[in-house]
Amino acid sequence: MDIRFLGHACFELTDGDTTLLVDPFLTGNPKAAASADDVSPTAILLTHGHADHIGDTVAIAKRAGAPVVAIVELANEIGGEGADVFDPNLGGTVEFDWGWARLVPAWHTAVSPNGTPHMPAGLVINLGGRTVYHLGDTALFSDLQLVARRDEIDVALMCIGGHYTMDRHDAVHAAELVRAHTIVPCHYGTFPPIETDAQAFKADVEGSTSYESRAPEKVVVLEPGETHSA
Repeated sequence: MDIRFLGHACFELTDGDTTLLVDPFLTGNPKAAASADDVSPTAILLTHGHADHIGDTVAIAKRAGAPVVAIVELANEIGGEGADVFDPNLGGTVEFDWGWARLVPAWHTAVSPNGTPHMPAGLVINLGGRTVYHLGDTALFSDLQLVARRDEIDVALMCIGGHYTMDRHDAVHAAELVRAHTIVPCHYGTFPPIETDAQAFKADVEGSTSYESRAPEKVVVLEPGETHSA
């Protein structure tokens, strides 16, 4: 599976003929590595409906014929705009022929650009036999560890920018809870309030001695447009 970072919290996950697009904030994103017209996903998955995450979802979904997975209230809004949707709630899993996606809790606030309040979520995605955990926008909280109790996490896509989410220092502790084999930091550097040092985060995680049963996680810092093969 290839994981391409498109900037901010947007990722493209590709395995064979399947391409999943997560949080497609492309138009208006100063760090976007693609335009909304450049992507043709098999499906779109959303952590929540803030403008810097829902982004171009409806336009891409309608053009590409891609269904959208989002928490129920947000899915209902998107479906009302003409996109095909799947509408799980927290804890819900949606099965596809390519794998599955499950919504898990995230500590954040959420209201869509159209004013729909909803719970934010993290996404646990299984594609090509690999499990990816996109934490969404979240603060540090202890229940992050529960995801790893159910599924072995191959790659965690983890916010580190601070101000609107946990910062890189809290994210080091989040890494200890999530216990992914590889962590790709995101949600930093897009705007001045979320500037941070991703290389310092990498050094802190990889230098941690707080892991009980295996070596510390590997952190892969991607620039927008770069790809990591998992």
